[in-house]
Amino acid sequence: MTDARRRQRILALSPGDRVEQAWNRLGIAPAYRCVRGPETGMAMVRGRMGGTGNVFNLGEMTLTRVSVALEDGTLGHGWVKGRDYRHAELIALTDACARRPEWEASMEEGLIAPLEALLLEEHETQAKVAAATRVDFFSMARGE
Repeated sequence: MTDARRRQRILALSPGDRVEQAWNRLGIAPAYRCVRGPETGMAMVRGRMGGTGNVFNLGEMTLTRVSVALEDGTLGHGWVKGRDYRHAELIALTDACARRPEWEASMEEGLIAPLEALLLEEHETQAKVAAATRVDFFSMARGE
């Protein structure tokens, strides 16, 4: 997975208030303007039967997108499920700043890596809870 895709994924999966707090801790305040959005629309969510079978339309999901430009013209794009305009704007701003060599390392170390660690920790906790309630079913055949 490329750095940009990984960054987008982590930021979109993290709660908006958590992204906001992490952004504020960075202490970076670049001048930027919104080029497009924030816009809210719908996206079709698709699935596969059994994970590998035929594709089917599951339903629609609300999606918000924003594109921003820094003063030097560097563009950043952000997408998030739901209607959280600020969350999408922060994702776009992070994307634009991460494209700048002077901020790339601080974005990774101060924002992306900590958010990724929290997501991983939450995922492991949920997996343990699910594993604790797991039931193994088996059947016995009569030998007649």
